[in-house]
Amino acid sequence: MSEPVKRDYHSGLRAAQAADTRRLIVSAAARLFVEDGYGATTIDAVAEAAGVSRKTVFTAVGGKVDLLKTALDWAVAGDDMPVAVAGRPAVRELLALDDPVALITAWVRAMVAIDVRVAGLLRVLEVAADGDDTASGLLEESRLQRLVGASTVVKRLAALGALTDAVSRADAADVAWLATDPVLFDRFVRNRGWSVGKFETWLTRTLTDQLLSP
Repeated sequence: MSEPVKRDYHSGLRAAQAADTRRLIVSAAARLFVEDGYGATTIDAVAEAAGVSRKTVFTAVGGKVDLLKTALDWAVAGDDMPVAVAGRPAVRELLALDDPVALITAWVRAMVAIDVRVAGLLRVLEVAADGDDTASGLLEESRLQRLVGASTVVKRLAALGALTDAVSRADAADVAWLATDPVLFDRFVRNRGWSVGKFETWLTRTLTDQLLSP
């Protein structure tokens, strides 16, 4: 009677070890991509940094674009759980807010938290996209996902009757899409030396002014 339990235990242990190895590889790849650049980061370098074999990198995650995609996905989500950001409780709670200013404030806070994690990797992806069709497709997918998120917030603001009449809903979504581009965060914080808090305050005020009725 104990044999199935023992098999389940060993199976669970192997799965946990595989997940730990995958996290180690992706973490090493993300660090090398940001520090050394996409071109200079090789599978061998990732394997060495993670303390695994080259074969294990391919088996656990894949090639360079797979490593970058996984690192980006985890950076956006904040973890490696297989749950889309849009389906997470925090996002559902945000979209359920009835106060338009509170909604924008909470959304900007969430976007800036993502920016902190993803800005460096996005710079890497933009470089990789110049010479790799798969990376280029990944960049476009990232932009589309951000547009979907911005459109969802704008739709909620419209449902609350808070969206300004100065722009169409489509244009409002475009404004929100551009304003939440991690590149903007990167320019202000990394290039111009703004603090994360200063940027968050500015972005909240900007989107409130641009999207809400007076």
